Amino acid sequence: MITAAEFRSLFHNGLIKQNAGLVQLLGLCPLLAISNTVVNALSLGLATMLVMVTASGAVSGVRHFVPHEIRIPVFVLIIAALVTVVDLVMNAFVHPLYLVLGIFIPLITTNCIVLARADAFASKNRPLHSVIDALAMGLGLTTVLVVLGGMRELAGQGTLFSGIDLVFGEEAKQFVLHVLPGYQGFLLAVLPPGAFIALGLLIAVHNWNKARAEQRVRAALPAAA
Repeated sequence: MITAAEFRSLFHNGLIKQNAGLVQLLGLCPLLAISNTVVNALSLGLATMLVMVTASGAVSGVRHFVPHEIRIPVFVLIIAALVTVVDLVMNAFVHPLYLVLGIFIPLITTNCIVLARADAFASKNRPLHSVIDALAMGLGLTTVLVVLGGMRELAGQGTLFSGIDLVFGEEAKQFVLHVLPGYQGFLLAVLPPGAFIALGLLIAVHNWNKARAEQRVRAALPAAA
């Protein structure tokens, strides 16, 4: 079983303290390349989170049976098998989106955050703790992806949820939000340099908020004493 304190600690760690996108800066290749729209970012984020959760649970379950010397190849094999399943399922059920995401679905196998959590946490902890840790880390990464995708799509096209029809069909185009009607777009926002700039802004905001929190703590210490 897992206590409420452990649950809160794992989620705080994954969402804020060790956020994969803003603090650890892991998985930057898909983070920057595929976050040009909210739909693309959310889709890849959910696929990565699903692989992380199942891989961490599997690694934790076999941790006592895998020799330490060959643990990395075994973990990569587990992750690759799960990514293959996700790849085939997306190809079968959301083929248009699958074509857009392209090589970045198989590349989940080599995503640093997936293997890092499997080796650093899942291989040393019980399955339930490992699954919750992976879920929190995946949610943290997906949140950054979605916010980054929203910023870039809004600045680049003036819309939100563009491409939702790739998932739900042509009739879903009515759900695209034209936030800035008549907007001509800003090309830099949807290009790789725009991704670096937007991510830099997010990291700056995160660090500023962290510094303010630490300052408030330091200011409260003399008063408490």
